[in-house]
Amino acid sequence: MRWLFLVALALGIGACQRVDEGLAASESSRLVIYSTTDTQIFRPVIEDFRRLYPHVDVRYVELEAAALNDRYLDETARRRPVADLLLSSAMDLQVKLVNDGYGAPHLSQNAAKLPGWARWRNEAFGITFEPAVMVYNTRLLAGHAIPKSRPDLLRDLRRDPTFWRGRIGTYDVARSSVGYLLVSQDARQSSDFGALLEAFGASGARTSTSTAALLDAIQAGRLALGYNLLGSYARARVDRGAPLTIVYPADYTLAVSRTAVLPRNAPHRAAAHAFLEYLLSLRGQRVLARLSRLSASRPEVVGPYSQLGIAESQIGPLRPIPLGPGLLAYLDQQKRQRLIGSWERALGSSHKAALTAE
Repeated sequence: MRWLFLVALALGIGACQRVDEGLAASESSRLVIYSTTDTQIFRPVIEDFRRLYPHVDVRYVELEAAALNDRYLDETARRRPVADLLLSSAMDLQVKLVNDGYGAPHLSQNAAKLPGWARWRNEAFGITFEPAVMVYNTRLLAGHAIPKSRPDLLRDLRRDPTFWRGRIGTYDVARSSVGYLLVSQDARQSSDFGALLEAFGASGARTSTSTAALLDAIQAGRLALGYNLLGSYARARVDRGAPLTIVYPADYTLAVSRTAVLPRNAPHRAAAHAFLEYLLSLRGQRVLARLSRLSASRPEVVGPYSQLGIAESQIGPLRPIPLGPGLLAYLDQQKRQRLIGSWERALGSSHKAALTAE
């Protein structure tokens, strides 16, 4: 952990006012976090928080978004101990928890400094800013024009179906909550999205619930393109030398937020408030951006993993998905079944050929 501390000092995040006076630095507590973020990626955040609160025992449980939501609701129904903080990229499921009365308010100056789209009712907070991008294998696309927008991609899929056959990967929206969220937003934003899905099906697109699995396949050359992938994961690989090209679609680029909700029935509420306040503070946001390489939601943070850094990279309009009741529409069971049914019909049997490690 010493190396991380030295890096933190070099980044200018070593000094910080204590983020929550409700929990004394010397006070012992537990803190249970359910999260969809990879444990290894989030580790620097927990380690830095524990420098402020060394007596807080943090238990971090990594879950897929639907499993996280179901586990919390099941434990609540059974009156069993629940997590102290829920952290998920499935913004719609987090908003539904708040809408259904499961969230507790968190009021602070740091919370108020989030962009309007990144907070709702003082109970749901977007701690990161995650563009959904197209990721290409640079070597496979050598000599082939890289599509920079959905219309460009659709034209290329129709013009050269042989090249793309079996080389496209995307989320399985029937099983991936963030995949479903992004497809529901695409359906709202683009009148041509149905045609693009049909072209994916004709090209034998592969699906997965995992961003890492899709990026592994692209990096290894088993896929040429990943559609709607979380950009921070891809950018971290590019920084490590992976042969990937990241495209922020020129027609529009959606951005999701990893959303934090503090449950009303959290067993260790003081520790949960302290950790949430840390995530919202400039110190926490800088650790997210500079050590975990997750794009920060606060506009004061600078660097490649910041709103400014993303804006400098993008080539089209950036459209953050706002937290709020608008996200509940596609959670209606009839709408959900219709959307997934349309997706399955468009992709045909190809979506059943789930991507596996090789």
